[in-house]
Amino acid sequence: MRAKSSEPKQGTPPAADRTFIEAARRAQIVDAAIEVIAEVGYAKASFTKIARQAGLSSTGMISYHFAGKDDLMREVVAEVMRVADAYMRPRIEAHSTASGRLRAHIESNFELLDAYPRHLPAMVEVLTGIRGGSPSAREFTAAMDEMTNTLVDAVRRAQEAGEFGEFDPVTMVLALRGSIDSLVTRAARDPGFDAAAHGRELADLFDRATRRTP
Repeated sequence: MRAKSSEPKQGTPPAADRTFIEAARRAQIVDAAIEVIAEVGYAKASFTKIARQAGLSSTGMISYHFAGKDDLMREVVAEVMRVADAYMRPRIEAHSTASGRLRAHIESNFELLDAYPRHLPAMVEVLTGIRGGSPSAREFTAAMDEMTNTLVDAVRRAQEAGEFGEFDPVTMVLALRGSIDSLVTRAARDPGFDAAAHGRELADLFDRATRRTP
């Protein structure tokens, strides 16, 4: 009696190849979603438009890979945050002073905007577009709160070390995040937006605001 062959049927890709193909297709859809959201906004980013941007013949392929729009938006935010962290972290950690890290944090946001012009606008659209008590909304809120708390802790440590002046760190961080998000939103609508210039101006502004005065 012959043992059953473990080889895949002719014409069927091996499991590893299928996994790679599926991952590549998911990435293709996420990239297309980022482009569409940045261009038309969260509310108008339909599966039909995303499928067209991705070069897919129908929306069925999106539904195959993602449980729904919330699921896709979760992956969009995760991808933007992954790209942002890989781009910004080494630039920030290259500085040894709190003021240098703050400037690098601000300017690298806008350098990222030049390098990936669709990513940050898409994330801002998603975060402002998803409301209510959905699981995605709660996840996004928790992620943003964690980022805010990390910045607040860094600012507070700099104050304790005497590198920053006296001010409320929560107010300062929220003002910083709001300023960056507002400029990112403007960049998506203004073809002549000078990201580097706005980054320098904002970094100068918050350098003055956080500076310790004699």
